[in-house]
Amino acid sequence: MYDIKKGPLGIYEKALPNDFTWKEKMQAAKAAGFDYIEISIDESDERLERLDWSDEQIEEIRHDMKETGIVIPTMCLSGHRRFPFGSKNKETREKAFEIMEKGILLAQKLGVRCIQLATYDVYYEESDDETKALFLEGMKKSVEMASRAGVILAMEIMDTPFVGTILRAMHYLKEIPSPYFKIYPDMGNLTQFSNDVESELELGIGETVAIHVKETKPGVFKCVPFGEGTVRFVDIFRKLKELNYTGMFLIEMWADNSKKQTMEEAIAAIKEARLFVQNKMKEAGMEVKA
Repeated sequence: MYDIKKGPLGIYEKALPNDFTWKEKMQAAKAAGFDYIEISIDESDERLERLDWSDEQIEEIRHDMKETGIVIPTMCLSGHRRFPFGSKNKETREKAFEIMEKGILLAQKLGVRCIQLATYDVYYEESDDETKALFLEGMKKSVEMASRAGVILAMEIMDTPFVGTILRAMHYLKEIPSPYFKIYPDMGNLTQFSNDVESELELGIGETVAIHVKETKPGVFKCVPFGEGTVRFVDIFRKLKELNYTGMFLIEMWADNSKKQTMEEAIAAIKEARLFVQNKMKEAGMEVKA
């Protein structure tokens, strides 16, 4: 477990090679100076199968957490991009609810406290008033399930205009007032959809449960190396310090799985990102652990 007297900094699971075991991912995160890992349940069949992990498989991961000291407090449940709540196809919506229910149950078993939602009404279909209404209905039922389990659902500020800003997310929070329905801003996505990121953060600070630290540039939301995009990290961290945000930060980046990586190479890549981010925090006047 990490020291709760200091700000926790996590790493996205996909920042580490796909062929690493869970224990290896945790060992790499620990060696690179991170406190936790965010598990990914994306739209691929391989990762959706995790929703059906046996109790024995889950217990093995819990053992790895205990052994390494790296925990999994958050889950990126982006499988709803392929199976969205706003789909006009009834079978797709039923699959969305199945994914949500299984995701909440998996969160309970792993000790995940916050599920980050892929906030799309639809992704591969055309969005309209009907898809938006269906999405809202899906969120209401999902929050009911999550609240019974004591798991927070947090809308990510996304890479599409639908919920690309905190202001747009607040509409849904007003429709579904619940301590189990919050937001998970992404610095990179927010930068591309808002001309005033600081005001957006101020608007949603009371609803924010975790923050993605990610580099982006106009039209490019993934795999932009830190320092090569347009995210004003120092300004954003300075604003968060002013707002007294002391919650989780999660570095979101992606490993290059086109080539084999050694443990040493994987550690070096995520450690470089950590040092970049922590230097920006220091410039902003934030206290950063060694």
